[in-house]
Amino acid sequence: MRVLALLLAFVLCSFSLPSHAWWNDGWTARKKVTLTSAAGEVADAPVLIRLHTGNFDFFSANDDGSDLRLVSGDDKAELKFHVEKWDSANQLALIWVKVPRLSAQTALFLYFGNENAASAVDPKGTYDASSAIYHFAEPEGNPRDSGLNGLHAQSSVQRVAASFSNGGAGFDGSQSLTLPPVNASTGYSFSVWIKPSSLKGTLFQSDNVSAVLEGGLVKMKSGAASVASSTALGAGQWHHLGFTVADALRVYVDGKLAGELPGAALPSGSVMLGAGFTGEMDEVQVSAIARNAEWMAVQAAQGSDGKLVTMGEEETAEGGGGEASHLGIILKSLTVDGWVAIGLLAVMLVIAIWVMYSKTVYINRVDKSNSRFMDKFRELSTDLTTIDKAQGLGKDFKYSPLYRIYHISAVELAHRFDDTDAAHLSKSLSPQSLDAIRASLDAGLVEEIQRMNRFMVLLTIAISGGPFIGLLGTVMGVMITFAAIAAAGDVNVNAIAPGIAAALAATVAGMGVAIPSLFGYNYLASRIKATVSRMHIFVDELVTKLAENYSR
Repeated sequence: MRVLALLLAFVLCSFSLPSHAWWNDGWTARKKVTLTSAAGEVADAPVLIRLHTGNFDFFSANDDGSDLRLVSGDDKAELKFHVEKWDSANQLALIWVKVPRLSAQTALFLYFGNENAASAVDPKGTYDASSAIYHFAEPEGNPRDSGLNGLHAQSSVQRVAASFSNGGAGFDGSQSLTLPPVNASTGYSFSVWIKPSSLKGTLFQSDNVSAVLEGGLVKMKSGAASVASSTALGAGQWHHLGFTVADALRVYVDGKLAGELPGAALPSGSVMLGAGFTGEMDEVQVSAIARNAEWMAVQAAQGSDGKLVTMGEEETAEGGGGEASHLGIILKSLTVDGWVAIGLLAVMLVIAIWVMYSKTVYINRVDKSNSRFMDKFRELSTDLTTIDKAQGLGKDFKYSPLYRIYHISAVELAHRFDDTDAAHLSKSLSPQSLDAIRASLDAGLVEEIQRMNRFMVLLTIAISGGPFIGLLGTVMGVMITFAAIAAAGDVNVNAIAPGIAAALAATVAGMGVAIPSLFGYNYLASRIKATVSRMHIFVDELVTKLAENYSR
């Protein structure tokens, strides 16, 4: 037995789950970021991570994003990063991270959930020392260099609020943007995202190198020599354009080599962008080194249709990194308008349940009280007001609408006769008096019907209004989800699905209010209809007895 126990312990230890690594216990949550690149290995590549309501829970992070940390896949080294935009209200963020080594598949961790954390944003450390980076995120003034050298633009152009990522530079054919020179001695690189409105204009101009858009093709010139790209650009579409100069000038369109010009000179002097060009530019990078083809391919893969970045499920320190449940994903992806719609529907459901419960209790009491009253009523002979005359007997019929209708007839008889016993009558009811009493009974009947139907309108509101409120929340949620995805430029199933599922939760909530309300309404309406029919019959029976006993 001891040998078996030792063997069992050995097997359990051999197959035990690996320990759950966690970079810092001060952070409560993280998301795995997987970078998938079809290019070869790239060193120190700036990668854009787009966060939105479909892939990140902004409510779990600080309002200003100060608790964000990017850590290597082995949970050991912090990575340099730059937050280009953080908008917790609209649930949208753009984060550039410097990846020391980007291979075919690279894992990172985005940590958040530390209320006491100070911001660790390091724009100058995110980009290499040889580069000037222009995000065009400034609301006004000349575009600024986010890199280490502070090579801010020497002129300004029109700003586009929602461009490739956050803000961009707009050109109308009469504007141009001047950038200061970079100190290039051995190589040169230029990278930009462009969206041309017309397929002409100067994209890049330095003292001895230029890039001109002619009929959709990019024509590069160095001195007297030139080369045109083999790939054309489309109007109204975002394209990545880059070129490098070292032993030769190489032009890249959407990450692929599209032309080569041997023996080109290095660009020198200031750089002018956009002369005669109509369209948008964003994410300009000018470097004093010649980037390789893999680096250009990685930059081009960061477009809205690229698959470079994949966000994993949220993990918590307590949960040991397990996957979130479907319900948890939906709740975390709900937008503010979705919560408002669900909150209103929750209030409507509580009201509907209260109406259904209270009306059911009331109708049960009415039925029992009516039965007791009819037993007494059928015992009457010559004096139809006997029940009313009995001390305290009316309290037994507190919930009976039949008794209240009967009480009206008793009052009418008391007004007309000193002695309501039909055996001692000195006069009788005329047809006009019977009609008057009938009118009073009909008025009382209408009041009792209104009493029976009181609050039923709240159920009809829940039935008809609930689904529409839910649908409104769904439509608003879908609109916000697509707007956030469009602004972030991250279009994939993983980004869209959680937001759409959360938006549909509002419709589910609306149906959850309407369906039980509909069942309850139909049940109560049928019972009320039966009670009202009984009241109509009672009025006819009472008038007949009045005519029989008090008319001669």
